[in-house]
This record gives sequence, C-alpha cells and structure tokens, in this order.
Amino acid sequence: MTRLVSGIVLALAAVAAIVWLPLIALRVLAAVVAGAAALEYAAAAGVTRDFSRSLIVVMAAAACWWLGMPAFVSVAAATVLALAWLALEVLLFGHDIGRAASAVAGAIYVGCPLGLLVAIHARAGWRVTLLLLATVVVSDTAQYYSGRAFGRRPLAPIVSPKKTIEGAAGGLIASALFMALAGSLVLVGEPPVPLAVLGLAMAAVGICGDLFESSLKRRAGMKDSSTLIPGHGGVLDRIDALLFATPLFYLYLRGLP
Repeated sequence: MTRLVSGIVLALAAVAAIVWLPLIALRVLAAVVAGAAALEYAAAAGVTRDFSRSLIVVMAAAACWWLGMPAFVSVAAATVLALAWLALEVLLFGHDIGRAASAVAGAIYVGCPLGLLVAIHARAGWRVTLLLLATVVVSDTAQYYSGRAFGRRPLAPIVSPKKTIEGAAGGLIASALFMALAGSLVLVGEPPVPLAVLGLAMAAVGICGDLFESSLKRRAGMKDSSTLIPGHGGVLDRIDALLFATPLFYLYLRGLP
C-alpha cells in the first residue's frame, strides 16, 4: 500500500509540475532532483570525501542550467569545469584518474538528461514532455507485469536477477505500441512506424539505464539508492530508465521539421 500511495503521489506531482509550473520553476525543480540523484550516485560510486560529493551535486544541478544556454556556452562551461575538477581530484586529493573520472561522469549522467527534459518542455511543450514520461512508465510497468506472468529466462542474472527476457520483451512491445498510438496524437503528422521504432529504442535504452543503476548498487552492496521515497527507494531508482531515454527522445525531436 505504501508503494502504491507514494507512486500515485509522485505521478500526480510530476504531472502537475510539468503542466502548470513556469519554465524557470521547472528548471529549478529539475536541478534539485538532479542534486538529490547525484548524491545517491556518489554514495553508490564510493565517493566518500564530503567535498567531492558536494561537487558532484553542484555539477549535476548546474548541468540543468547549462543546457538552457546557447550551445557554445554550454560546451565551453562544461569543458572548463570538468577539466578543473579532474585536475583538483588528481593533483590536490591524489585520486587516480579512474576515480576522478567517475565523479565527473556522475554529474553528466544525472544532470544532462534532466536538463534535456526541461529543454524538451521549452521546445515542444508539456504534452510532448508527458509523452516522454508516459512512454517510460508504460515500458517499466509492462516489463514488471510481463516478467511476473511469463518470466522464465533471466536477462542479466549477475546484475539484476529478477529481470527476465520475457519481461524486457513485454516492455519493448508495449512501449512501441504506446508511442505509435499516443505519439500520433501528440506529435501530429508523424507517421506511426517511426514513432513505434522510437518507442522501441526508448524502451531498449531505458532497460540499459535500469541495469546500469542496478550494477552501481550491486557493486556498492546496496538494495536501493536511498530510502527517500517510501516503498520505491531513492530518486535514482525512479529515474534510471528516464535518464537514458530522454537524450534519445530529444534527438528525435530535434530531427523533426
């Protein structure tokens, strides 16, 4: 019951924010969510130094704002700060390159997709943004119920033992059908076949995002990224598939006339 109630509250809050919040407030909210998810990533990645954890949070939140700037400003700012951060981690704190790079990658992994989510809202409006979120939810839900009903063969037994090939197939099919139908209503004039392919691809990368986050938690010996959301775990647990699907959806929109 706790999981159901918190899930409904989260869904209603997300829809309300996307539909009614002004763009600046939505960007602030995205930055806050990015910061919370980045803090969970830091814990899973084994970043223990308080200063480094704080930098990951700040950089992830800042990424949401950079993506609202002109492209050359975004790239320049990100490059300068990322290089400065790497130098600080390696030269001042004595961390190896791999550990320093994982900290920088965490900010990009969390911050950039959430910034693109806001960019989608700014470019195409709340209906298209909700289409993105709904497709990810449909895929996740179909994976869960297909896996429970038909799951026999494990998809990635070492990383996530409960995920099955049958569950993944159900998510892929449901996502393709949903995007073909709902996408035709929201993205008026778009043929259903390319939309179905988009939905299929979004589900596929979303599964990769889910498995990526599961791998992070398994390496850290964690069941959930945190206990922030009752019955659901942490922020990162809720948006792992969305983080991978959003950039793909954004690129598709950029290709539309």
